Amino acid sequence: MAIEYEPIKGCNADEMQDCTQDKHLKMNGNADKIEDDDDDDDKEMGQLALQISETTISNKGEEGPLTPISNSTHLGRRQQQPQHAQQRLVSLDVFRGLTIVLMILVDDVGGLLPAINHSPWNGLTLADYVMPFFLFIVGVSLGLTYKRLSCRVTATRKAILRALKLLVLGLFLQGGFFHGLNNLTYGVDIQQMRLMGILQRIAIAYLVAAICEIWLKGDHHVKSELNLLKKHRFQWVAALALTIIYISLLYGLYVPDWEYQIPVATSSSAPKFFSVKCGVRGDTGPACNVVGMIDRKILGIKHLYRKPVFERTKQCSINSPDYGPLPSDAPSWCQAPFDPEGLLSSVMAMVTCLVGLHYGQIIVHFKDHRDRIRLWLISSSGLLVLGLALDFFGMHVNKALYTFSYMCVTAGAAGFLFAGIYLLVDICGYRRMTLVLEWMGKHALMIYILAACNIVPIIIQGFYWKQPQNNILSLIGIGT
Repeated sequence: MAIEYEPIKGCNADEMQDCTQDKHLKMNGNADKIEDDDDDDDKEMGQLALQISETTISNKGEEGPLTPISNSTHLGRRQQQPQHAQQRLVSLDVFRGLTIVLMILVDDVGGLLPAINHSPWNGLTLADYVMPFFLFIVGVSLGLTYKRLSCRVTATRKAILRALKLLVLGLFLQGGFFHGLNNLTYGVDIQQMRLMGILQRIAIAYLVAAICEIWLKGDHHVKSELNLLKKHRFQWVAALALTIIYISLLYGLYVPDWEYQIPVATSSSAPKFFSVKCGVRGDTGPACNVVGMIDRKILGIKHLYRKPVFERTKQCSINSPDYGPLPSDAPSWCQAPFDPEGLLSSVMAMVTCLVGLHYGQIIVHFKDHRDRIRLWLISSSGLLVLGLALDFFGMHVNKALYTFSYMCVTAGAAGFLFAGIYLLVDICGYRRMTLVLEWMGKHALMIYILAACNIVPIIIQGFYWKQPQNNILSLIGIGT
C-alpha cells in the first residue's frame, strides 16, 4: 500500500545559500532517486526511533525496486513494471516487528529461561540481538529517508528535534519515574534519575547517522560497488574514526581504584561503602573497565542502572546465570551500578547504525534484487567472520561493553536476517504470513511504550478492589 509523505520544506532566506548548493549537487546526481519521506513534525513520537524513519520508495516513471513479483519467476530475471505510486519497504517493517516480538519474548520469558536472557558478561544470547537489530533498522531507514533533500539545514534541524524528543521520552520511561509492578507510586528523585537508556541510545545513534547521511556523501553517479564506496567514503571514515576512538579508550585509559555506596533498608542506618581495587589498563571485566569508569565520572554513579547483568555472574550469584543471593566470597563490585547503555558503549552503537545505513544505500542505488542480496550477503559474511575472529583472539563479544566484536557479529546477523526477510516478503511476496509482524513494525514505538515498558500492566494494576494486591494482574499471576 502506497504511503505518501510531504518532502522537506525549503529553507528561509538565511539558509538560501545552503539550499542553492544542495540543488546544484542534485542536478548532477543519479536519476534513480528515492523520495524523501521526512514527515511533518505533527507525526510526533509515532515516527521516532524504533520507527524513526518511515521507509518509502518512490518509483515515478522508473523501474520499481519493490514491485511485487510472482513466486514462479526466477530471481534476478524478473521484468519490473513502472510504478507511479510510492511503495513501502515491507521487509523492513516485518524485521522491525520481529525484533519487537523478540524483545517482548526475552523480557517476559528471560526470567524463566536464563539461557535466552542477556549474557551475564561475555558471550551472546538471544536477548543480546535486540538492541543492535533496532539500531541496524534505523540505519537502513535513514538510507532511504534522506536520499533526496531540498535543504540540508532543514533536514538537520528536523533530525535534531526528533532526537531530542526521543531523549525526553527515554528519560520519562526509563529514568525511574514509573516504579514498576507492585508499586503504585510514581515520581523520581532527579538526583538519582537514570540518564541513559535504550531510547536515549537509539536517539544518539540516529542523530549521528542522520548527520552523516545528510552532510557526508558525494555526488557520484553510482554504477558499481566501487562508486558506492566513493560516494559515501566520508561516512566510512566516520565509522572508522568512531571505532578507533572506542578501542583506544577501552584499552588505553587507566582505571584507578574507586568506591561506591548503597543505601540500606532502614533510613536511619548509614549507607554501606564498598571499595573496588583496580589500577589497571585494558581490563574488560565487570569491575575495572573503562566503559563504567567514564559513566561514573561524567554521568555520576547515582545516575546509572542499578541492576546490571553482571549480578548474574558466578562471582555475584549462587543461582548464576540467573539472579540470586550473593555468595559468601562475592567481590566488592557485585552491587555496583553499571549502565549497559552508557556513553562509551554508545559509540559502537553509532557504528551499527552506520552499517545499517550502508544496507539502505544499497537499496537506493541497486535496483536488481540479485545485486542487493549479493552485496548484503558479502557485507554480512565479512562482519560475522571478523567478529568471530576477534572474539577468538581475545576481543570478547560483550553486549554490556558493546565491544567491536559484538558490533560485527550482531550487525552481520542483522544483515543475514534482513536479506532473508527481503527475499521472502518483498521478492517472493509471502506477505500474508507476516501481516502481524508488519503491523507491529509500523507501530513499533507505541508497542514498546505500552508493552515493553510495562505501561499497560501498571495502568491495569492501578484498578483494584479494597487493597492494591486485589487487582486483575494478581489474579492471573503477573507481578506476584
